[in-house]
Amino acid sequence: MSAVVEQVAVDLARQRQVVSALRAFLPAGSILFDNEDVKPYECDGLTAYRQVPMVVVLPETEEQVCRILKTCHGLRVPVVARGAGTGLSGGALPLGNGVLLSLAKFMRIIEVDARARTARVQPGVRNLAISEAVAPLGLYYAPDPSSQLACSIGGNVAENSGGIHCLKYGLTIHNILKLRVATIEGEIVEIGSEALDAAGYDLLALMTGSEGLLGVTTEVTVKLLPMPEFAQVVMAAFDDIEKAGQAVANVIAAGIIPAGFEMMDQAATRAVEDFARAGYRTDVAAVLLCEADGTREEVAEDIRRVQEVMETSGAVQTEVSRDEAQRLRFWAGRKAAFPAAGAISPDYYCMDGTIPRKHIGEVLRRITKMETKYGLRCANVFHAGDGNMHPLILYDANQPGELARTEAFGAEILELCLEVGGTITGEHGVGVEKINSMCVQFKAAELETFHAVKRAFDEHGLLNPGKAVPTLARCAEFGRMHVHSGQQKFPELPRF
Repeated sequence: MSAVVEQVAVDLARQRQVVSALRAFLPAGSILFDNEDVKPYECDGLTAYRQVPMVVVLPETEEQVCRILKTCHGLRVPVVARGAGTGLSGGALPLGNGVLLSLAKFMRIIEVDARARTARVQPGVRNLAISEAVAPLGLYYAPDPSSQLACSIGGNVAENSGGIHCLKYGLTIHNILKLRVATIEGEIVEIGSEALDAAGYDLLALMTGSEGLLGVTTEVTVKLLPMPEFAQVVMAAFDDIEKAGQAVANVIAAGIIPAGFEMMDQAATRAVEDFARAGYRTDVAAVLLCEADGTREEVAEDIRRVQEVMETSGAVQTEVSRDEAQRLRFWAGRKAAFPAAGAISPDYYCMDGTIPRKHIGEVLRRITKMETKYGLRCANVFHAGDGNMHPLILYDANQPGELARTEAFGAEILELCLEVGGTITGEHGVGVEKINSMCVQFKAAELETFHAVKRAFDEHGLLNPGKAVPTLARCAEFGRMHVHSGQQKFPELPRF
């Protein structure tokens, strides 16, 4: 099978050529190429696949970013942009024959306009840092991925990240107004507008979630929201996973739009409770967290209705957060799900499929059967309100064959998502992790359209090549492997 990222030994002559060209305008400390210096960049949050980059650059200004891209374009050197490295799909996996462009030094909040409720920020600013900076103004930035303490806003734009509160407040695309983007030719374009709409095609939506294939974001204008006056969470426990899944659909069907609506199965709640002491019941099949925010009167009414729906849907217990400390503790537990999985297993593989809410119970039941088939445990965590599921497959990379079984398990989960009318990703992106699943979801004509868009922005395919959109040849080869039960995924990439 053709490589996702071509595994090549560093061409020292080529490396010297690239470093020499970059040194013409970058300080020496901004260019890394010795093995011990570039090795920390060999993977992102998907640690199963690794590749040491040929060169790493750490620019500090937009002008430097543009010159780096223009130089690489002239030399026909591929470029992978990297934010905080918290991505979970291998989107920032570097190239052995390319430049890794780190935006870690772009950490400035340029301007806050409290009257317009906007902020202009550089792409390296942490997601949570935006809310921390504007909190004294009574404002905050709504999308809150579980990694918000560390993830960068530029990475959020690249993956169109969501988070716990995306059901009511939307994904990244719904919370940004404008981007400054550097093209591979080193030119700056502004996409979007601070007005309600912008002229021409909706390039803001195209760029958001494009995984670094179309350009490099150098500035983001985000929307800010007033902090809600009050918020409370209902924690509901269920003795049956399908009842819990149906309760999610019932809440939405009742016309309630929670601020946050999450679900964890027993494997997840047990791991989280040992790790974070959030106050979850661990003797039940599933726990739902449903938050209402707004005025105290609005919240009281929504909480009453949510409890009523939960109880009529079969909840064995409901509990309402008594105070702000308990509310935050409930959410801290949910946000600790990934590190909690790491505490009970040497490795975990986080999937990111999205399904219609009405199929949550069925999908969880079938995932349980897959655990037996593959001989692996799986803890399930959901953005239940919008059907975005995050199964955490637990494995040990040191055990021969476990990673391959894990990859097959994950691929089957994604196929199940498609079978019930969903999609293979909700917010983590395709990267290299789901590139074969793209072959299952999309037809050849659709994939060729994606490639045509890519060529319009990046004629020579230099920006993050080999990611997100598979070639038709790759899909043809995958189809042959798929029929015959397959081989190890990405055999050319180093494993643990």
